[in-house]
Amino acid sequence: MNKNQIKYSILFILLSLVANTVSAQSYKKDSLQIKVYTEITYKSAKATNIKLKKVFCDYCTEAQSNSIAKEALLRADSEKYYPENKLKNGKKRLAIYIRIAKTDFKSITENTKLNIKLKE
Repeated sequence: MNKNQIKYSILFILLSLVANTVSAQSYKKDSLQIKVYTEITYKSAKATNIKLKKVFCDYCTEAQSNSIAKEALLRADSEKYYPENKLKNGKKRLAIYIRIAKTDFKSITENTKLNIKLKE
């Protein structure tokens, strides 16, 4: 490789790193992440009950907490038979992280139905 190719390669890598940093910061700035604990009770390797344990949101209104709780219960229900969650007998606690845009979060009212997609 000649000097120009090395310079362009380094420049490309630096620009890529800067672009990744900027996009990660804007994503955090535009959304909220709320943690919810749920508990799944298993008997004979079948889920018999799913309970909401706690919604970790100090700034949520009651309507927002209820909507987040409903979404967390739906996600826990969809994850109840994942191999890493399944038990023969006992209780499995799940920590569920719900990420939502701030604008969507502000618009939650008593009649709002959430349909939030999982973001990894």
